[in-house]
Amino acid sequence: MPVDEQLFREAMSLVAAPIAVVTTTDGTGRRWGFTASSLTSVSMNPPLVLVGIGHTSSCHAALTSAPEFVINVLGSEDGSLARKFSTSGVDRFADTNLVTWPGTSLPLVAGAVVAMRCSMADVVLAGDHDLLIGQLLDVRLGDGSPDPLVWFRRGFHSRKEPEYSR
Repeated sequence: MPVDEQLFREAMSLVAAPIAVVTTTDGTGRRWGFTASSLTSVSMNPPLVLVGIGHTSSCHAALTSAPEFVINVLGSEDGSLARKFSTSGVDRFADTNLVTWPGTSLPLVAGAVVAMRCSMADVVLAGDHDLLIGQLLDVRLGDGSPDPLVWFRRGFHSRKEPEYSR
């Protein structure tokens, strides 16, 4: 019998995870994005990364059908951006520091710790989420290596600040 959902949530809250804003544009040019904490490398050759998106996400259809997307790993100063992109019913792109990836229409967090432009390699069903597997097309390393923003115990944290928010 599987572990109780609440116990699983509690266990996973104790696993620190990087925070990223995943962005794309659809065929009409509309920008889409969400905050993700399930991000990992998959393969070195070819270079593949994986990010999870819930089936109930307002961005689900746009992201699972996008030919390309950007994974923007956030720094310690990006807690408000992470909260904005995890909030339903708001214009997630209003009053943000997003620019466009050069030569594309893809939204890019200008001050990201690292940003990875990916082509969609596969979408894998995994329970109530889909796993977006992206093949890296380009990488932009941030300036000055700010501390990363991580999700731990249901809040954003960084090394500079003991607790960003709960």
